[in-house]
Amino acid sequence: MREPSTLFALTPFALAAFAVGAALAGFLPQIFNDADTWWHLAAGDWIFAHRAVPTHDIFTYTFAGTPWSAHEWLSEILMAAAFAAGGWAGLHILFALALGVTAATVAGALGRRMDFIPALLVSVLGLACVAGGLLARPHVLALPMLAIWTSGLVDARERGTAPPLWLAAAMLAWANLHGSFAFGLALAMALGAEAAVTERGRAAKAWAVFIAISILAALINPQGLEGLLFPVRLLAMPGLATIGEWAPSNFSHPTPFLFALLGMILVLATGKLRVPLSRAVLIAALVYLSLSHARHVMLFAVAAPLLAAPALGAAWPAKHQDSPRWLLPVLAALPLALLAARLALPAARGEDRVTPLAALAHVPAGLRAQPVLNAYDYGGYLIHQGVKVFIDGRTDMYPADFMKNDDRLAAGDAGAMAATVARYRAAWTIYPSGSRSAAALDRLPGWHRLYADANAVIHVRDQPPPPG
Repeated sequence: MREPSTLFALTPFALAAFAVGAALAGFLPQIFNDADTWWHLAAGDWIFAHRAVPTHDIFTYTFAGTPWSAHEWLSEILMAAAFAAGGWAGLHILFALALGVTAATVAGALGRRMDFIPALLVSVLGLACVAGGLLARPHVLALPMLAIWTSGLVDARERGTAPPLWLAAAMLAWANLHGSFAFGLALAMALGAEAAVTERGRAAKAWAVFIAISILAALINPQGLEGLLFPVRLLAMPGLATIGEWAPSNFSHPTPFLFALLGMILVLATGKLRVPLSRAVLIAALVYLSLSHARHVMLFAVAAPLLAAPALGAAWPAKHQDSPRWLLPVLAALPLALLAARLALPAARGEDRVTPLAALAHVPAGLRAQPVLNAYDYGGYLIHQGVKVFIDGRTDMYPADFMKNDDRLAAGDAGAMAATVARYRAAWTIYPSGSRSAAALDRLPGWHRLYADANAVIHVRDQPPPPG
């Protein structure tokens, strides 16, 4: 039985991985290319202002008062606090820390077990897979929990003991950061079953206690049992099929995930890697989830290398050599230098595909207060600017028929457009320039353009809508 490894060991390899991960999230403006960042910030501001987690919809006029809870409330207050403290640079730093810790945990676990070159290749492929979904949203803030949790479970299995109870307590934070905590519980159950089959006795009982405490910790959320079951129910929602990140992985062009799968096939073909059946099943399940829903590629990127780490280490064992004394302090200082540079450099955000800044500025305040028909990707920014929206990125709140109708609006269905503006008594609309929706509104009787630029188009009624 191998000696227990140190989960948070500050090795040169782990520190270098932290620096690379932090640099990606700290300096790539693409992390803000998502409309949901805006409404998550608004939710965090609301929670701070009201000292409570919302229990009903507070952002739309279409479903105002409908039961809804900010199940990622802990991530949202972290985002709002970072933004209040440092603006976009502060938000960059928050996500830089999250990705840095994730990269360091995975790379550290691989580097302790594997030779340098194989560990580097696996770490780079994993980080590349994560980079594809690197956005300023709660799922990235949950990645350190996923990495630490999986590494802790795998270490415990190697020691022949149950995971430490502090790891179960960490589930309390994870369950309030993001719905991926459900995967963590499922993974603990799977590895607990592995322990029960291979070891039985006290180790199996200790795993059962650990899992029970973890489930109790996950129940401590604003919704209790409903919050625990939310990730499962989310997967069953038919409206997810209309959202790009929930679509199957697309291999019509090369992606890091494709290269990772090809790399797995090549390594297995050598016959050198011997993965236990139970771990192979878990990794196959991760591949299936990632093929089914592109957003799950990040789960695969973090968890799969850690689950395979013992087998990878047996195939390409580490050749530990003493590093120069100066290397560790230099690498430890590098992340600090990166974060300081991020604070010193300006980080502004202007007009982009999810931020119709100029268009909204041309909408009079009185008109903003009236019902709007908006593009799905504009909902987050409008919410952040205090506009009650028609729709936004909270897919879990909207019924399937409402989402299907929004798809018809996006396709420029003239009948759906006329019926929707009439039903909701919309006084103005905002859609991307050149979109089918904007073209349909150009042809809709009783409507005309108020403003248009290269990004967005505002339409208003020729006459105010009749009293409701």
